[in-house]
Formats: sequence, C-alpha cells, structure tokens
Amino acid sequence: MAVPKRKTGKARKNKRRSNVWRMDAPTLVKCSHCGEYKRPHRVCPACGFYNDREVVKVEA
Repeated sequence: MAVPKRKTGKARKNKRRSNVWRMDAPTLVKCSHCGEYKRPHRVCPACGFYNDREVVKVEA
C-alpha cells in the first residue's frame, strides 16, 4: 500500500488547493463606435476611438 514518507505541510497543501494559478479569459466589451470587441478602458484597435473621441488614426 502506498504511504507518504513525510507529512505534507500546510503551506504546500494550501498552495496546491488554491485557485490563484488559474488564468481567466480577458474581459471584452463592445466598442461604442464600431461595435468590435475590445478590452475595457483602452483605445479600440479597430477604429482608434476611446470614450467617443478619435484618439488614434487607424489606416484602412
């Protein structure tokens, strides 16, 4: 029968059980100008608008 040689420490056990290591998918919102999905609070990479103002000129 398999028996551990040493006791697993509390810190080691809790690190293994924690969910910190899981990655979440990034939050996406629709751009109010063009409707493309973008990260919140960032300039839209498709149209260059942020907060209903053109911040970056995007070439077609």
